[in-house]
Amino acid sequence: GISSTELRTEQLGVIKLGMVGTGRIAKRFILESKYVSGVNIEGVYGRNKERLLSFIQENEIAFCETDYDQFLEKVDAVYIATPHETHYEFIKKAILKGKHVLSEKPMTLKVQEAKEVFALALERKCVLLEGIKTAFAPGFIRLISLAKSGIIGEIRSVEATFTKLVEGDLRELSDEEAGGSMTELASYPLVALIKLLGSNWTDLRFISHYDPEKNVDLFTQFHMLTKSAYGTGKVGLGVKSEGNLVISGSRGYIYVPAPWWKTEYFEVRYEHFEENKKYYYKFEGDGLRYELAEFLHMIQNNTLETYKLTHEESLKIIEVIETYKKGQNVTILA
Repeated sequence: GISSTELRTEQLGVIKLGMVGTGRIAKRFILESKYVSGVNIEGVYGRNKERLLSFIQENEIAFCETDYDQFLEKVDAVYIATPHETHYEFIKKAILKGKHVLSEKPMTLKVQEAKEVFALALERKCVLLEGIKTAFAPGFIRLISLAKSGIIGEIRSVEATFTKLVEGDLRELSDEEAGGSMTELASYPLVALIKLLGSNWTDLRFISHYDPEKNVDLFTQFHMLTKSAYGTGKVGLGVKSEGNLVISGSRGYIYVPAPWWKTEYFEVRYEHFEENKKYYYKFEGDGLRYELAEFLHMIQNNTLETYKLTHEESLKIIEVIETYKKGQNVTILA
């Protein structure tokens, strides 16, 4: 009457997780972690001691550290929730200490850095997982499976949009902190496009609206061409658009309404509407619990990679973002 997961948890004990960073997503992650058994957030690392003390008191966390090495000594695994450009160093140092790592997306901003830490994680037998929550959501997993089953015939086009309006002096709009629509949001449409179309594209192009003062993209549309299909992604922090996902096939199409990245409902539609079918899946809370649950499952089962988000898929997502950051095939509109 006891599940294998419960037995492993009893044998391994509760995983002691440390958090790197105290930003907005860190607070949401703490709330979500309460719905995942077998893990406890023990401590938090940051540079501002006063802020850390306030954070651990507010969130009932046991300890805080401003020394990263000492912090790593006290935990089994880390969740990295700092600005994008800092991820690589935090990941590498943690893995070298033998710690499992769950990192916010994008995991790194350079493909070579991601390849390095993935190789290091495999060598040290550490789990390294990129936290793109959509990839681990039950509805999205079922959506991808159905779409690739042939239910709508051959997939010919995928269109995915994720926009949100932000204002003020925020990290998302800071060029110094690698802000902008592509670095902040592109991982979501890209996980859908790469899952459905593969990663062997023959052409990749971008069109952006830029904020000339902040030097970040406020809206970017990217186009990915493969031998047999076409993918389009739209992301925006300063332009609002319909946040849906449409997968077009030779027999029909799948429509996922906004917010598709929190996949709860989608509909398979055909030429004759009486053949249409609706699918419903519960998306709990903020969705961070799904990536944490997968991370924990991998640690407990000594699994270094998951089909839900493979190393190769993470690398290809980072490749697109890096290509954009280098300005390759980018058209800037006034």
